[in-house]
Amino acid sequence: MSATSEVPAAFRNAAGERGPLRLIGEAISDIRSRQRLVRYLVQADIRRRGTDTVLGNVWWVLDPLLQMVVYVVFVTIIAPRKVPDYPLFIFAAILPWKWFTSSIGDATSSIVGKDQLIKQIQFPKIVLPTAAAVAGIVSFFFGLAALGLLMLFYPDRISPYLVLIPVIASVQFVFTLACAYLVAAGNVFFRDLGNVEGHLMRLWWVLSPGLYSLAALDELGIFQSHPFLRTLAGANPFAILFEAYRMVIYGTPEGPPGLPNFASLAVLLVASIGFLGLTTIVFKRLEPNFAKVI
Repeated sequence: MSATSEVPAAFRNAAGERGPLRLIGEAISDIRSRQRLVRYLVQADIRRRGTDTVLGNVWWVLDPLLQMVVYVVFVTIIAPRKVPDYPLFIFAAILPWKWFTSSIGDATSSIVGKDQLIKQIQFPKIVLPTAAAVAGIVSFFFGLAALGLLMLFYPDRISPYLVLIPVIASVQFVFTLACAYLVAAGNVFFRDLGNVEGHLMRLWWVLSPGLYSLAALDELGIFQSHPFLRTLAGANPFAILFEAYRMVIYGTPEGPPGLPNFASLAVLLVASIGFLGLTTIVFKRLEPNFAKVI
């Protein structure tokens, strides 16, 4: 293999104008040709998380359970809601939300955190946020152990529909990967993004049906008088995802688990693929300038 072929496409073609389809093709080629690097980065990230604390990756089991306890205390004691099996109801949203926020947080710093490596070695930078997103999947499946423990307290909610969790998770991964590319590239040029991100995530969580269901919004006067707001709330990607996870894990307050809304998931998947294509193009356009800015 020649030395020239080892140079990433982003550097070979930086001087030329590349169309959107060519940029997406280069991104796919970059990731496929650096699969070993992606695996190494994912393993390094998992090891880092496991060695930074005494309990290591056990925190992926404990943390969502502790978050659930906090919200359950608030909602059932301070602001009571009449939702049966509420711990399981809210946990079905906490687990995928933790996966998303941790992946986006790691992706945000994935480029700027490797500034010395980027200045010294030429390699496709897109593998960095990709590895951050993939590492999030591994952590999510650690968190499923916490779900398994919690389900033991609600045996009547256990159903064959739990096998659909990976299907919903695959849709979430495409959306997460698209967001990861966007924040990773954006943080290189706007370092305040990391500070703003935490506030935006908290706002997004409150606006998403994590503590409540979409059906609960129908009881509010503002949504009854302004149907557009209800439609907008339902279009929230995490409204679709939370409702899907909740349907296969919890069901509804009135009934057992069942099939998620596949039509909504399909729309979200198509939109996420389009969003992923757009953020990939943006990332590849900006990639040649990373080393200069950092």
